[in-house]
Amino acid sequence: MNTRLQSRAAETTADPRWAQILARAPAADGHFVYSVRSTGVFCRPSCGARHPRPENVAFHASPADALAAGFRPCRRCRPDQPPLAEQHAARIAELCRFIENAEAAPSLAELAARAGLSRHHLHRVFKAITGLTPRDYAAAHRARRLRDELGRSSSITHAILDAGYPSTGRFYANATEVLGMTPTTWRAGGADTDIRFAIGQCSLGAILVAASPRGVCAIALGDDPGQLVRDLQNRFPHARLIGAERDFEDWVARVVGFVEAPGTGLELPLDIRGTAFQQRVWLALRAIPPGTTLSYTELARRIGAPQSCRAVAAACAANPLALAIPCHRVVRSDGGLAGYRWGVERKDALIKREAGQ
Repeated sequence: MNTRLQSRAAETTADPRWAQILARAPAADGHFVYSVRSTGVFCRPSCGARHPRPENVAFHASPADALAAGFRPCRRCRPDQPPLAEQHAARIAELCRFIENAEAAPSLAELAARAGLSRHHLHRVFKAITGLTPRDYAAAHRARRLRDELGRSSSITHAILDAGYPSTGRFYANATEVLGMTPTTWRAGGADTDIRFAIGQCSLGAILVAASPRGVCAIALGDDPGQLVRDLQNRFPHARLIGAERDFEDWVARVVGFVEAPGTGLELPLDIRGTAFQQRVWLALRAIPPGTTLSYTELARRIGAPQSCRAVAAACAANPLALAIPCHRVVRSDGGLAGYRWGVERKDALIKREAGQ
């Protein structure tokens, strides 16, 4: 190799973009393209074609710059088209709208044909972007429609059918999983449901613990006990709230004990109500050991939805069970505390306490 080519090769390999080409890094797509003198084409950093010799490579800020330099787009990676991640996101967004507007849940084969992808590939991409499989997304949307319909329909049967359930029998088989109670009770705002609750005090302030017949449905922290009770009333506007039962105060004592000594664990039956995605996030949160933290990015990766960091953060923010579902153990990628439904100061105190500081 002559001196000129050696100089070109050295200049290319010294550029950090060369390492991204060798790694075929998808994250670099959209930031630059590279051209190959020997073939006359330009490619994305993630292109699966054989790696070029470094002395033949030039970097360009955009596809337009590469075209202006006289290179043509690679037919394999199509760098003149939007990045593959953007194409997938657009396709999945369109499929989500299609699912939401369909009278019955579309089959995976129907969705795959509409997206122009194989069933296996669509299943994987859909879950990576939304955090749910197409089937779970359709079920979650149908549950949202049901809650809306129950609020305005004159008939529970009509509400069930209008929400997209093929029959009332199919719905009632899983009614408590969808609503946490019967449709009649839900429609009445929790009427005829007993919610036991009690207020206690701990080193983090006031603490409210409430339970339905299925288990603990709320654990909240705050400065004003009255506000905690009002928040509970707003959540269950027509339920019978029963306070100050002696046997239930033992549950509060166990929660307070867990606040002061996290190593003791918290073994109480829970009534966890949320969407399919929220429940996946909350299950993953309960698997984080005391004394450790996880970033939102890593949590999204653990549930198999690496592109759903914002949705994961929203699920953490919607958590109704402080401590029992330890969303305080999730932090920003840089270690910052970010937000916490019950106050960042309490989050900091809990993390330090669990770490033994």
